Amino acid sequence: MDLGQVLRKLIKWKTIRYLLFIIILTSCQYHPTQHGQQYTNGQLPRLLNLAQPHLNRPINIDSYLQQVKLIEQYSPSLFNQNKAVYNAINQWIIEGLATNQFNFVGLSTYQLQGQDKWGNVHLTGYYTPVMKGRRTPQGRYRYPLYAKPRNFSTRLPSRLEIYDGALDGQKLEIAYTDSLIDNFIMEVQGSGFIDFEDGSPPIFFGYNGKNGHPYKSIGRLLIEQGKFQRGKVSMQAIKAWAKEQDEQVVKNLLIQNASTVFFEPQQHALVIGSTGVPLIARASVASDQSIIPAGSVLLVDIPLLDDKGIYQGQRELRLMIALDIGGAIKGQHLDIYQGIGEQAGNLAGYYNHYGRVWLLAPPKNSHLLSPVLTRT
Repeated sequence: MDLGQVLRKLIKWKTIRYLLFIIILTSCQYHPTQHGQQYTNGQLPRLLNLAQPHLNRPINIDSYLQQVKLIEQYSPSLFNQNKAVYNAINQWIIEGLATNQFNFVGLSTYQLQGQDKWGNVHLTGYYTPVMKGRRTPQGRYRYPLYAKPRNFSTRLPSRLEIYDGALDGQKLEIAYTDSLIDNFIMEVQGSGFIDFEDGSPPIFFGYNGKNGHPYKSIGRLLIEQGKFQRGKVSMQAIKAWAKEQDEQVVKNLLIQNASTVFFEPQQHALVIGSTGVPLIARASVASDQSIIPAGSVLLVDIPLLDDKGIYQGQRELRLMIALDIGGAIKGQHLDIYQGIGEQAGNLAGYYNHYGRVWLLAPPKNSHLLSPVLTRT
């Protein structure tokens, strides 16, 4: 065998070894679990793929039923659109059926594929903050919240333009707080209560539209700037970081998110979602309505977090209704409403995890359905 033959065989062997290495590498996918990811059901090929969940009963039957009553009271049209589903779930509750027996009441369970197509749906949390404020600028209370401008015929100003005075002189300032970052967080949540500390009850500031500019996550920006490691960002961490910075540093971060939310004061109002329905904590979610239509009922398997926001392996199952939207809620992502105040805010700030989600609906595509279960 001459030298050329030897070299050709050596190159061929190295090529085979390299190809085998690539095959092994690509077949061994990395499956993280520290944020509640699960991989027990295999890869889901469709956006909505039928699966029969066999889990414990939902723990929030009472709050779910309360949420349905509020839909009927505040949005009869939305209630009527989903009445058949609500009635079927009521029957499922009354009969004490299991989670793999929704077909007994005429419903199918369609599992969302999740962002990774393995059924892991991104779960975050939002809440309704309660902030101290003043009606006019006073001392440290100098950061305004705005009503929606009415005299801009084409384009509303960006966050940078607003910070630079684009809305000055129009009497749009409806409250002043002592924290630029807290105002921003209230915008992200979509609403909040302001306590003017003047003897009157806190006033609810409801969502009253956006300026129409693109939304950027400041958490992602802080990661890109090297301020935080990926997976270490929470609302609490962002607030702590902002507290240590000069005002201009905070502004320089926030203006990279050109999107701004406007508010409307409402005396003695309940916390209302985009559907006009009051929200019940941990029984309602914000969703991408192109995937999960308003009023839809979801069965959500949620990872539980400890006081430090760490997932320790415990989970709970909840019935939830899609009653809200959010600028950052796109695709396989649900934002769970956590309630009002500091405790709800702490929980909302930590949630950046994953759970399994099933849409409950009457059968629409028979070729997607598994064989009908029978009573035993």
